[in-house]
Amino acid sequence: MTARTAPPPPRATSYASFASYVQARRPVLLRTARSLTNDPLDAEDLLQTALARTYVHWDRIADHGALDGYVRRALVNTRTSQWRRRRVEELPSDTLPEPREHAAAPADPAERQATRDALWRAVLRLPDRQRAIVVLRYYEDLSEARTAELLGVSVGTVKSALSRALVKLREDPELPLAR
Repeated sequence: MTARTAPPPPRATSYASFASYVQARRPVLLRTARSLTNDPLDAEDLLQTALARTYVHWDRIADHGALDGYVRRALVNTRTSQWRRRRVEELPSDTLPEPREHAAAPADPAERQATRDALWRAVLRLPDRQRAIVVLRYYEDLSEARTAELLGVSVGTVKSALSRALVKLREDPELPLAR
């Protein structure tokens, strides 16, 4: 019986390169983390966890040109683990929201911004998996196949979850242009 030993701590030069990477890329990575969560504080925690996991493997990452993808994958994996541990908090309803008539797109920049803000709030109200798929597919502009790969699900799952998410967004009462 052999005892397991902890891996040796990364060298000081590794820490310096990791620290400079985090300093340069933190805003972009935090934006992705915020897209995966409802709460800015949860996004901070999610990013910290993903960066800690990245740091542990820093010396073993061969392609430092693909670090954003590595950290993004760590973000998605961490968030997926959190989803799996949580209970489903959706409650069925006997009533459906009343449909509204289509409204014209606002011409005023302030109205357009208000519509964008309302859309983002509606995206944040989606269930976690649907929100992650919408964010990766439309905000990060990833293909269905790449989204499926990052989330560890099939392309069919991405398509069906995306379809359900878009229906929810179309039916959201706070989105006047979705009718």
